[in-house]
Amino acid sequence: MWWHPANFRQKKDNLLARQAIIQEIRQFFHTQGFLAVETPILQTCPTMDAHIHGFVTELRGVDLEHKALKYLQSSPEFEMKKLLVAGAEKIYQICHVFRNGENSPRHSCEFTMVEWYRANADYRDIMKDCERLLRACANKIGLVKYGYKGATCNPHIEWGYLSVEQAFELYASIDITKYLDDTEGFRTAVAAMGLHTAKDDAWDDLFFRVMDARIEPHLGMTSPTILYDYPASMASLSRKKNDDLRFAERFELYICGVEVANAFSELTDATEQRARFEAEMVHKRKLYGEAYPIDEDFLDALEFGLPESGGIALGIDRLVMLSVGAEDINDVLWCEKV
Repeated sequence: MWWHPANFRQKKDNLLARQAIIQEIRQFFHTQGFLAVETPILQTCPTMDAHIHGFVTELRGVDLEHKALKYLQSSPEFEMKKLLVAGAEKIYQICHVFRNGENSPRHSCEFTMVEWYRANADYRDIMKDCERLLRACANKIGLVKYGYKGATCNPHIEWGYLSVEQAFELYASIDITKYLDDTEGFRTAVAAMGLHTAKDDAWDDLFFRVMDARIEPHLGMTSPTILYDYPASMASLSRKKNDDLRFAERFELYICGVEVANAFSELTDATEQRARFEAEMVHKRKLYGEAYPIDEDFLDALEFGLPESGGIALGIDRLVMLSVGAEDINDVLWCEKV
């Protein structure tokens, strides 16, 4: 009974910290000259990520052939990028997003996200935003260190920057460049580490297994860590690196071994984006027996012209968890997750 007064009293301090952090996020972007935007929660396409699952609903009284199915957003990304095409230059949004099947102490099917974009920028500019924002949020609540399950992380000292290639070499003794197009070789290398493998493992299954077991536990353990330059196959919405097309300009932010944000230099080529979406949905259907319709309006907007830009999604619930040292996401939600 989450609504019992005793339970509310027990986590009231966490909720006050949550309120203060959200207030600081809004103030941070206001002082940076960002527009606070609101986009529809109902979308024609919930995601183009093979491993994220959407919530579907039905609209009554509409064209059943074309608009019978609408999805709850897993991210406001497509709609916000359309605003960049329309001429907005710096935008942010705090909103609820929905991902079916995500339910654990660090996951909720419905959670709160802040997403922001800068036109005429790239992922390096977003990295700088992250440093300034997390320090501002920490200062707002008088926080010296983030904490999770005994680990601590100081956002006020120099942050760590590590490429995916460096992380695999440092923590897993794997030269990932040798296996970018070699699933069988990658499987052999992962098995040699003593990790479980299976014949039907896809390349990204093996990647995530190494990340989970050998790499993520080391990230963000002294100061926040930015893990950057992911294999291009794992960044369907990100621009490839000009000097190495095997990798994409994507990064994730880690605190105490917990991933709290995912960012890109945005892909602006509509033809390439369509090809990536189609390939991702083929992969999704193979894995899960389902696929989502492509947001054609988004691709039309890319064709019209998305400026060079950088964007990011940061999970507010996880940031609050780390700020108050909670180990269960329910401890920082006003109402318990479903």
